[in-house]
Amino acid sequence: MITTLDARQVRPETPATAFDFETTADLPPLQDGIGQERASRAVRFALDMRASGYNLFVLGDPATDRRHLVDALVGEAAQSQSTPADWCYLHNFGHPDRPRALKLPAGEGRRLARHADQLVEDLRSVIPSLFREEDFQHRINDIQKSFAERQKADLKALDAEAETHGLTLLQTPDGFAFAPVRDGKVLDNDAFSELPESERNAIGKAIETMTNRLMEKLQDLPARQQALVREQKAMARDFIEAAVNRLVAQLRKRWQGWAEITAWLQALAADVMDHAQTILALEHEQGPPGTMTQRSPEHFYSRYRVNLLIDRSEGGGAPVVFESHPTLENLVGRLDHRSELGSLVTDFTLIKPGALHRANGGYLLIEAERLLSKPFAWDALKRALFDAEVRIENASEYLSFGHVLSLDPEPIRLDVKVILLGSRHTYYLLSAYDPDFPQLFKVPADLSDRVERSPANTQRYALLLGSIARDEKLLPLAPDAVARIVDQSARMVGDAEKLSAHTRRLADLLRESDHLARGQAANVTRAEHVQAAIDAHVERLERIRDDVHERITRGTVVIATEGKLIAQVNGLSVLQIGDFMFGQPSRITATARLGRGEIVDIEREARLGGNIHSKAVMILGAFIGQRYAQHKPLSLHATVAFEQSYGGIEGDSATIAEVCALLSALARIPLRQDIALTGSMDQYGRAQAIGGANEKIEGFYDICAARGLTGTQGALVPADNLRHLMLRPDVVAAIDAGQFHVWTMDTVDDALTLLSGVDAGTQDEAEDWPADSFNGRVQARIQELSELTRSLGRLGDAPPASSVPDAPVAPPGPPPAPEDNP
Repeated sequence: MITTLDARQVRPETPATAFDFETTADLPPLQDGIGQERASRAVRFALDMRASGYNLFVLGDPATDRRHLVDALVGEAAQSQSTPADWCYLHNFGHPDRPRALKLPAGEGRRLARHADQLVEDLRSVIPSLFREEDFQHRINDIQKSFAERQKADLKALDAEAETHGLTLLQTPDGFAFAPVRDGKVLDNDAFSELPESERNAIGKAIETMTNRLMEKLQDLPARQQALVREQKAMARDFIEAAVNRLVAQLRKRWQGWAEITAWLQALAADVMDHAQTILALEHEQGPPGTMTQRSPEHFYSRYRVNLLIDRSEGGGAPVVFESHPTLENLVGRLDHRSELGSLVTDFTLIKPGALHRANGGYLLIEAERLLSKPFAWDALKRALFDAEVRIENASEYLSFGHVLSLDPEPIRLDVKVILLGSRHTYYLLSAYDPDFPQLFKVPADLSDRVERSPANTQRYALLLGSIARDEKLLPLAPDAVARIVDQSARMVGDAEKLSAHTRRLADLLRESDHLARGQAANVTRAEHVQAAIDAHVERLERIRDDVHERITRGTVVIATEGKLIAQVNGLSVLQIGDFMFGQPSRITATARLGRGEIVDIEREARLGGNIHSKAVMILGAFIGQRYAQHKPLSLHATVAFEQSYGGIEGDSATIAEVCALLSALARIPLRQDIALTGSMDQYGRAQAIGGANEKIEGFYDICAARGLTGTQGALVPADNLRHLMLRPDVVAAIDAGQFHVWTMDTVDDALTLLSGVDAGTQDEAEDWPADSFNGRVQARIQELSELTRSLGRLGDAPPASSVPDAPVAPPGPPPAPEDNP
């Protein structure tokens, strides 16, 4: 049945009186999202489940502002949880290349780090000061005095022995020497030369003997000096050990009950004792400020400090971390390096946390597509979740490059809920091709792109718009502005009974409307500002649409908008470029002649037609066969084509138009060119809904309006598309004025009747159609072709289809002037 629609049916508008407020500033903020109850329940379920693998994948269009919904629910859950632990890294004195991880209650890590820093400062001041203490100096002096006295006694004994040989022991600048003595005086060279030769020889032998005795004593001197040094060091070690133990004991008392910390402090004290000389050297040999000796003191003392990797001292419940750049290092942490004497070195204090460390004990949010685009990051995340631990990794390990990594930090135990935000396409690809994905992300939260346009949701929409305006510091909206945005929201989803859940696009519209309102010095955003913003947005995107329509209005692309033609009809198609979608009419023609039942899809033959369009042409053929040739061969060769199409054709929305063109070619009945139609069809001729109905109707309207509206022009769509209609205000105004029309149909017969003015007819019990009906004339033509086939003999002996002249249907060359009668 053909139904003529009025203005209210093609655009069911929301009245401003539906809202009981002066401006949205009077409204409370929206607490929950609109129409995302299913997704919200899924998110809450995933947040409550503590079992392994129940991580969350939030799938949906980014324009639904999925991040805002997840942030609200996760933030609520995080605040109700206790603050997780601090994590530190400590130097491993037994294995310096394997730093130890330490877990402490929130806030205790900072206290330990502060204690360690104070210990370092105490060590740097106490150890050098020990050697300036009076007690230490006295003990050193006693040791040195004892050594000197023993050495003096030995020399005195040698001197006494030398006296028995008439010699004395002298200390010279070059060491010790023996000299002859007479009458208590040392003989000089002249006096020695005057002595008899025998006496000189005796003195020489005595000197040689005593020199050997002296050498024996001097050979023991290094051992004695080493013993002196050992004694001094032992005493110094005792002093240092007492001081270090005193300092460490204070810390051990503060950290009683923490076995890991007390064991670390014990190892620290032993290490200090082993490096006491290094500490002394560093404290006494460093140059002026800003310079370094061979090794920087800070680098050495770092071994006694604490690397506070994760500090939860501020509390606030479970952490919520959004990682916007999920590279491998940003996820699992990294090892920094510093240059030292021309080489890159590292230590445990240069371990830096990743997002998994920061989110440990809480929630980690990541954009799935960003994660998958970063090398090695996805595998590292899966490994961390499977192993329930975070291990520092380096990309060079995967690439087998040489690297300067010299530490293997102890992994940190992981307890985190990972929330991926991504598209449906990404979710289903991972589900299909990654066997680990279903084990790790067991909970999908599928966000709806649209919600019901119910009175309750309309009121919630007002709350949503008010919340956006408040958050963005925009002007409040008047009720008529809210009503206009609600209507635009329905148009955005192409359904008058739905509203868009794409809050980002709504926020953009509010910002642009606010900009125009402020430009007019308004203190409230009204409907005219919203409409102006919508028009301005379309104007920025419509250049290509204008070019396409201009080619039609100038006649470059032939589209008739008046009169009647045989085997030709105006179909409606839609083009989408980015976020902008627009409609345009397409000239569809058909030919019919004697053949073997073939219906050729020229688009398919030219490899311009897609699979869905080819399926539609097959349905067309099935419809022709079941309606007109159930009991006889279909002796027909037909072609169907989109004229002047130079790109791909896809979809089934032109099926009814193609059927009308082909049946017109068979029946020799002209069709109205001032009507464009669109609609899918099943094998029995029932009309089915199509997409882009609003844009298709508006595309034909724009062409007709550019040429001048006649009052008879219009568009025909399936009745099931009535609920989708939300036409532009200018189209609605033309319909209300009777200058343009929109009809709906239930079957292809409705389209034939409207386009031709000839009744489609009703089939009788013998499956025949009235002779004067449209279907009757089609049936007669098919019968004529069948009889012609029989007259030529069996179908296999009939002349090839190409040798049978075409029926004169669509005229060749440029289209003729519209005609009312064939």
